[in-house]
Amino acid sequence: MDERYQLVEGPPSVEDYVALRASSGLRPKRLDQAAAGIDGAWAAAHVVERSTGKTVGMGRCLGDGGWYFHLIDMATLPEHQRRGIGSAVLSYLIGTIDAEAPEGAFISLLADAPGRPLYERFGFTDTTSLGMALRRTTPATR
Repeated sequence: MDERYQLVEGPPSVEDYVALRASSGLRPKRLDQAAAGIDGAWAAAHVVERSTGKTVGMGRCLGDGGWYFHLIDMATLPEHQRRGIGSAVLSYLIGTIDAEAPEGAFISLLADAPGRPLYERFGFTDTTSLGMALRRTTPATR
């Protein structure tokens, strides 16, 4: 990663998280959603621009500590892309899993098309599993 940037362990602030998601093309989140979930990751890192202190990239990993690890919130501001930020965050997250999880950990992610080359460079491949989602707009009734 370029020396203009610094990798910081842990998630960004709630405000930076919301702004980074919106500016990088990820589905926007509200402040209350971000506040409820930002510290719930098994591992997280963000990248700041040294000269401004601005958060320009991030990534998190949800995990059970034993078998399942799911990478989420990988994002870099468009004007800071192609400078090694995504690779640095992904290296940190995978390195943390390698160092702290038992052998044989399963690492998964769901990626939008622009992120595919990054993940493929790290060895991620298509699976035979079907990715599915259930998005709630109102509380569920049973």
